[in-house]
Amino acid sequence: MRKLGMSLNEVKDKIRALKGSNVTLAINRGRKKIDRFQATVENIYPSVFTVKVDQINQLDTQTFSYFDVLCGDVEILSIS
Repeated sequence: MRKLGMSLNEVKDKIRALKGSNVTLAINRGRKKIDRFQATVENIYPSVFTVKVDQINQLDTQTFSYFDVLCGDVEILSIS
């Protein structure tokens, strides 16, 4: 369900401002499973954004939609 207070355009603008920044993400995978990891916001597209995750000497790219952030399934916890 959508969180109140932010519009989709505000979410897009905030993520555009983070391009190239290192961030800590919390991803709600369902059934009380939450993954936390460090990532770099890599690319910005009209409907999605990609992050590059460094997990134990292995780079991995993951894609999320802006709606995931708006609904709270993806949270940006801190910016480094």
